[in-house]
Amino acid sequence: MFFQKQYSAVAFFLLLIEIAIALFVHDAFLRPFGGDFLVVILVYATLRGFTRLSVYGALTSTLLFAYSIEILQFFNYVQLLRLEHFKIARVIMGTSFSWLDMLAYTAGVLFVLIVEKNLLPKIAK
Repeated sequence: MFFQKQYSAVAFFLLLIEIAIALFVHDAFLRPFGGDFLVVILVYATLRGFTRLSVYGALTSTLLFAYSIEILQFFNYVQLLRLEHFKIARVIMGTSFSWLDMLAYTAGVLFVLIVEKNLLPKIAK
């Protein structure tokens, strides 16, 4: 089994932050946009922690996954799956499509790309 503890630790830390945001933050900016920005970083770190995907492979997979979920929200897939009565399903899966969410996902992936290609190589030296 492949495992990179640095990426897995980042993923775990981001998961804790996402849970805290979901439970305790009820504003109009951090919860909707900050959470979306961070969730793509969480997915990316999880992929890099448990797979041999390259930076670009993991980024592409992450962005396609995030976009797919957002598009499914456009079609009300939580209701189609008859999960609308379960708050946890609504929180995790989302219930409304937003172009701003797509922008937040894109910004998160671009942030990871900048960190991976510019900052991490300098830190590793």
